[in-house]
Amino acid sequence: MSITIAPLDAADQAAVDEAYRIGAAANEADLPDFPPFCRRRFDAAVRHPMPGNEPLWALARLDGVPAGYLALDLPQLDNTENATAELVVHPEHRRRGVGRALHEHAVRLLRERGRKRVVAMAVTTLPGGPPRSGAGAAFAASTGARPALAEVRRRLDTTRLDHDGLAAALAGARSRAAGYRVVRWQGHTPEEYVADIAYLDGRLMADAPLGEVEWEPERVDADRLRSTERAFDARGRRRYHTALRHEASGRLVAWTLLDVGASADWHAFQQITIVDPDHRGHRLGLLAKVENLHHLLAHEPAVRAIDTFNAAENAHMVRINEQLGFRPVDGWTDWQLTI
Repeated sequence: MSITIAPLDAADQAAVDEAYRIGAAANEADLPDFPPFCRRRFDAAVRHPMPGNEPLWALARLDGVPAGYLALDLPQLDNTENATAELVVHPEHRRRGVGRALHEHAVRLLRERGRKRVVAMAVTTLPGGPPRSGAGAAFAASTGARPALAEVRRRLDTTRLDHDGLAAALAGARSRAAGYRVVRWQGHTPEEYVADIAYLDGRLMADAPLGEVEWEPERVDADRLRSTERAFDARGRRRYHTALRHEASGRLVAWTLLDVGASADWHAFQQITIVDPDHRGHRLGLLAKVENLHHLLAHEPAVRAIDTFNAAENAHMVRINEQLGFRPVDGWTDWQLTI
């Protein structure tokens, strides 16, 4: 068997098509309950990287047949010793050394660029959950990576919402949130809110439990926020925001985001939920999430499943999500390798 690896050129449409087909086959085999592998999102990831990241893509061929790809992101504005990786092998070509060759290629690239750590995720089966292959986790362990953060994916079935329970949760949250006003928008953040949202976005990596993942807070300003929004536009992500405005200061002090992809109108991801530390204790996170759920469903009635990922140790957010009706599906581990 001959394994060759070459950089994936964004201008080479045939190679991009080959990589996409690998990702689609892996998605269908490994995560059958996920939405179809989104072509628009994949193309944008290749051609329109997230701001502040240098992407490095490579395509592996086994005896001339496209068999796997590597996607590295190298932060440029912060975390300049770190990288994230996605390594995907077509189900028909696994256990033939393709993943190992891509891993060795990634390590060479990262060392050349002075990176000291790389983080990647692998799925695992939860007790009572749907079966998931343990091959990703076993492969990560075999490279010398260590499990640095345990996460759980939970799903909300919106066709089975407990409307009475949500109404009670909303009323209870509102009773604790005197002096705060709900604001909502879709897509791009209104100019008057940009500074506050950039601040809250930048707090995420400082406030969220990271286990043993060595990742510093990200510096988010208005320009980076706007660039991120344009990157989401390129991926076809339809975004729904709800925030809480502190009336006395006029600032947004809590924010949550749901988004729907271009490939499946039945599915959404619960993204960031963040509350300024100075304003915790008023149930603003719960209030924002329930209000935003209603906001999403009013505009996206086809949505029937919402997925969210939380660190297993993030007991507060897990409690809120389970109060809304999210239930565990599978486990995800952030594996960190020291280069």
